[in-house]
This record gives sequence, structure tokens and C-alpha cells, in this order.
Amino acid sequence: MKILLVRPDGIGDEILCLPVASALRHLMPEARIAFLSSESAAPILDHHPDVDEVLTVSGRERFVELVALFRRGFDAALFLKPFRRLMLAAFVARVPLRVATGYRWYSLLANRRVYQHRSDFSKHESEYNLGLLAGLGLEPGTPRRSALVLTHAERQWAQATIGGLPAPRIVLHPGGFAARQWRGEHYWDLAHRLAHEGFGVIFTGSAAERERFYSEATHAGDLGQEMLDLMDRLTVRELMAVIGASQVVVSGATGPAHLAAALGVATVSLFDPRRNNLPIRWGPLGRGIVLRPDVPTCEKCIYEACPYWDCLDRITVEQVTARVREVVGHAECMTVLHV
Repeated sequence: MKILLVRPDGIGDEILCLPVASALRHLMPEARIAFLSSESAAPILDHHPDVDEVLTVSGRERFVELVALFRRGFDAALFLKPFRRLMLAAFVARVPLRVATGYRWYSLLANRRVYQHRSDFSKHESEYNLGLLAGLGLEPGTPRRSALVLTHAERQWAQATIGGLPAPRIVLHPGGFAARQWRGEHYWDLAHRLAHEGFGVIFTGSAAERERFYSEATHAGDLGQEMLDLMDRLTVRELMAVIGASQVVVSGATGPAHLAAALGVATVSLFDPRRNNLPIRWGPLGRGIVLRPDVPTCEKCIYEACPYWDCLDRITVEQVTARVREVVGHAECMTVLHV
């Protein structure tokens, strides 16, 4: 049986789909498992033992091209997120089994519908994803932690790149797509505090995240021998390797936190108080701590009109430093703290 898992999305979203691939490998060891990914996230799937083939879409394909993609001999397509255009392409391509959630009007394009109330945020995203296997008549049980794979060469490269820093090494990723983010000046102060305590510190992020970070960290100066700025200098695989050679990742609710969890690295994650960002659904599946500001949970961010507009900035550098110390070598499960 040839099965296509469909979730062309962000890095964190795709990582939380990997327990589905692992469950399929366990329950149907003879099946060939393919993953339809976004171009940006596809590198994380390289060398994964439970994914036999990775296909990508950019979002710019003509509809006929999408139909041709689904006509590559797939017996089943699991829509781990119900992208309407992709579901229509699979319908036109006559994929025999098309599994998706059942409450949208275009759910009629699926012939195996699973009725989930994801909007109630009562489960982790990986559990919702696993639940879709019921559409294939499977009972997968509880999700296993997503596990990503680094090659020996990638680990050697990371050691050569950051091995000169003191250990333990802490990755700070000041960025992401959350409505609210911890300000760059806090990350800079955290870096100096950690370096003063003997940690090695690595900054990671995109070009846009680097620009924002330095525009906010106006008092940023010399990095010294304990810190390394790798922002706008890493591919996705190189970022994975750097994280894999570190002991903790500090970030918002963003892809690198999920990369760390899937590489067995502890996390300290700063989550804003929006309801659709609750850790019970989106927390990293690994060792670490989630920090949330002690303010009311909100339905959506209304920006400066909110009396708690400074929500994430109520989390102090001292509190994050204490949590980094706590998780280094000691975190066994995820804990959510309101501070």
C-alpha cells in the first residue's frame, strides 16, 4: 500500500505529523509512506526512517500539476490539514482512500471522514493527527515523540562550528511568527547573563529575525568568546545540526522549539496567551518547560488595544535564566509555568 501524508506547512507543524508516519511504519510495515511537504520544511524529513519519499509543493502549481502529483499510484492520502485545493486535486485524481476531518463543507471531497473538534484544544496536535488514522481503520494509540535524524557528517560539521564555545551550549532563537514575541533586548540580556554563568550562547534566526533582533537590542555590543551569532547563516539542516550539538533551545512558540524536541534537546519555550497557541495543543513533544505570562487567555491578539499588550515582556530575564538552569540535564517532561 502506498500512502501519502499531506501537510505542506511550517517546520513545527510537519514535525508534529511525524508520529503518524511512525505509527504507520509500526502498524503497516510493508506500506510505502510518502510525505507531501512545503519546500521550506522538506529538508527536516531527510533520512527519516519512517518516510520513504518526500514530495514538495510551493503553492504556485497549476491545478493540473497537483492532480498529476496525486496520480503517482497512491492508494491513500491522509490530509493532516484539510487544504481544500489539494483535497480537490486528490478527488479529481481518484485516489482510492482520501482521509480528512469531517466538519468542513469541502470534507465531501474525502471518502473517509474523521470527526474531530480541534477547536476545543483538548488534545495535542500530534494526537489529533494520529486520530486521522481511524480513517484507515487503524488504532495507533498514544503518539511517540517525533524523532529527526542527523548524519555523522552533519554532527561533525556542528562540532567544528560551535565546539569552541563553552558547554553547556544554549541556542537563543529570537524570532518566529507568533503575534507577540519576547523583545530582542531581553534575549541580549539573557545571552550576557548565561555567558557570565559559564554557558556558551548561539544566536540563530533568519535575515528578517536578525534585523528585528538588532533593532530592538540597541545596546548590543561585542559578543565575546562565549557567544556566536549564526543568524542568517544556516540552512535548515545546519540549524538542526547546531541544535543537536547544544543542550537547550530558548525560543518562542516556533519551529526551532519543535526541532529541538525532535532531536532530544531540552527547550525553554515562551508562549503568548492566545487560546489558539495553548501549550496543551502546540507544546514541543520533548523535555523542557513552557513559560506563559500570568495574564488572561485571549481569543486573538488585538495588539496595542489590549491592556496586556506587554504580555510576553512580563516574563523576566531572571525567570528564563532560572528555567535554563533547571532544564540543563534535568528535565524529564514538559511543564507549563505561568509567570
